[in-house]
Amino acid sequence: MARAKANPRNRFATEQLEYEEVEGPSALVEVARDSSRSILSRNDSPDLGFKWSVNPYRGCFHGCAYCYARPSHEYLGLGAGTDFERKLTIKPEAPALLRAAFDRPSWKGQLVLFSGVTDCYQPLEAEHELTRGCLEVCAEYRNPVGIVTKSTLVTRDIDLLCRLRDEASVTVSMSIPVFETDRARAVEPYVPSPVRRLKVIERLAEAGIEVCLNVAPVIPGLSEHGLEGLLRTAADAGAARAWYTLLRLPGAVAPVFEGALRERLPLTADKTLARIREARGGRINDPRFHTRMTGEGAYARTFALLFERLLEKHGLTRREVFEMPKSFRRPTPQLSLFSLD
Repeated sequence: MARAKANPRNRFATEQLEYEEVEGPSALVEVARDSSRSILSRNDSPDLGFKWSVNPYRGCFHGCAYCYARPSHEYLGLGAGTDFERKLTIKPEAPALLRAAFDRPSWKGQLVLFSGVTDCYQPLEAEHELTRGCLEVCAEYRNPVGIVTKSTLVTRDIDLLCRLRDEASVTVSMSIPVFETDRARAVEPYVPSPVRRLKVIERLAEAGIEVCLNVAPVIPGLSEHGLEGLLRTAADAGAARAWYTLLRLPGAVAPVFEGALRERLPLTADKTLARIREARGGRINDPRFHTRMTGEGAYARTFALLFERLLEKHGLTRREVFEMPKSFRRPTPQLSLFSLD
C-alpha cells in the first residue's frame, strides 16, 4: 500500500540525516510511551466550535497526506512525513489524567472533543483502548463528548456512546473528504474506504447516536467528484448534519501532500494545486483566522454555495458549533453505592 515517502526537514533540528533513495530504511511502526502529566488541550481558535480536546495518541497510522497535524511531530524532534505515520506515541495515563482534570473545581463540564491532532480510533486503539478508557470517564462524570474520526473502530464503543447519549451528550463526526474510492486511497492510504465509513454512519444512527458527515478537508479537484452522491448516501444512512472545511497545508504538510499527489494522481496534481492557490489568495496555505477554514475567491464561494444547496436538497443541516449541555456531575460514594441520579 502506498504511503508518504517524504519526511521533510524538521524546522527545529540543527542537523539532518538524509539517505539516497535506494538506501533509506523501511518505515516500520515504532510505538513510544508519553509521560505527559496533563491530557486536556485548550483551543483558543475562533474558527473552531470547541475549547477542549483530548488526544490519547501522537502521530497517526492512517497516513493521510493532507493531515494538518503533521507538523506537531516536529516538536518531538521527528519529521512530519513517514515519522508522523510510523513513529507513534501512546499516552497510557490518559484516562487517569482526564479523571484528575474533571475532579478539579475549575472544571465546569465543558464539551471535550476527541481528537484534535490525531484520530482517536486509529489502529493503536484496538490494542490500547485509551479512547475507550477516556470515554468511560466522561460517561462516569456525564461530561459531553464530541468525536471526529475516520475509523470503523468507533462502532466497538456503541454501548458507551449510548450511555453518553442518555446521560450527557455525544456526537460522532465521520470524516469523508473524497467519495470516490481510488481517489480517496491516493490521499488517505490506510483509512477504511468511504463505503465502509458510510456503513459506520448507518450503524451509529440505528443505535440512536447523532452522526454528522464531515467533508473535511475539501480537496479542490477531488472532493467535488461525487459530492452529491456522498451527501445523499450519508443522509440515507442516517446522518442528520454535515459540514466541511477547506484543505490547509501548513508548514511541512505542503511537500508531503504535493508529493503524494504527483506520485499517485499525476494528472490531477497541477489542477488541484492551482485551485488551492486560487482559494488561498495565490498562496499554498493561508493561516489567517476566519479565512483558513473556508478560503476565499471564486472556487471557495462556488463550493460553499453548492454545499448549502445540496444540504437543503437532501435534508441535512449544517453543524458548526458543538453544543454544551449542562449534564456534568462528579460521582460521589453515595451515588455509586445507591445508583442514584
